[in-house]
Amino acid sequence: MSLLAPTLEAFFTERLITQKNASPHTIASYRDCLRLLLAFVHDKTGTTPSALRIDHLDAPMITAFLDHLEHDRGIAVSSRNTRLAAVHSLFHFAALRHPEHSALIQRVLAIPVKRGDRALVCFLTPPEVDALLASPDRSTRIGRRDHALLVIAVQTGLRVSELIGLRQRDVHLGVGAHISCRGKGRKHRSTPLTRRSVGVLGEYLAERAGGSDDPLFPGPRGDALGRDAVRRLIQRHANSAAAHCSSLASKIVSPHTLRHTCAMRLLEAGTDPSTIALWLGHESPVTTQIYLHAHLALKEQAIARTAPPNTTPGRYQPPDKLIAFLEQL
Repeated sequence: MSLLAPTLEAFFTERLITQKNASPHTIASYRDCLRLLLAFVHDKTGTTPSALRIDHLDAPMITAFLDHLEHDRGIAVSSRNTRLAAVHSLFHFAALRHPEHSALIQRVLAIPVKRGDRALVCFLTPPEVDALLASPDRSTRIGRRDHALLVIAVQTGLRVSELIGLRQRDVHLGVGAHISCRGKGRKHRSTPLTRRSVGVLGEYLAERAGGSDDPLFPGPRGDALGRDAVRRLIQRHANSAAAHCSSLASKIVSPHTLRHTCAMRLLEAGTDPSTIALWLGHESPVTTQIYLHAHLALKEQAIARTAPPNTTPGRYQPPDKLIAFLEQL
């Protein structure tokens, strides 16, 4: 039987890196998934990862691994499906190298994605945004950096990976002020800046100095902030702002919450969903429909423009006083 190790190594070096030129985020996601899978199979079989064979990873084992992730590690259904996508990608590659395992591979590829509930997106109202932006202490250098980051995140709706990937050369404050970024799927896009954002960034960059290749939002050592650092600073300022805006206490504010907030503001301003999809860098305008589902005020406006059905409420009348007496008992 064929060993798994050579195929797994070739999957990363040949398929992902050489042939598909996958992004570092994709490679890291697949790596983490397969590390968890190898550790799970090792616990179940007692076989070291380097000695595992392809037939160790049959459909029942992969299904058990996915159930373990969901029920024991507590991941969401969407994350379970992301892990399954990584496994499917590996087995699509294995099918080309090991046709002798085609039956096993096809059974793994037949494992379906799991359907789950779709929660409404969380976004901030204008008073909550104002409280959040007022939270950083702008008498300190870090506070001014955090304030600039929050302003740009709310106004542009950039993903956290796009925020931390910004360099000073990506900011253009002249005529037609905008920010350039390289987003998901290696798509380049430019996002316009409002006058307020231009003012905040102008003052921040004047103090920031540095070269054009330096990160726009650096950490303590001068390198770019990490995902977890951005998540923590947003949560810290949200907790601080909750003292002045109580509604924030009931919300989990993350970098993606600020992205949703940007989309909702564009939607409230009457922006076409297709334009919002281009603004946010969505692959398809269908993705933008989640904001239509979440915005109750837009639904209320829509029903207010419709004509109500021509009917009047009816009221039950008991057929007899004795019956009415018995029904009231």
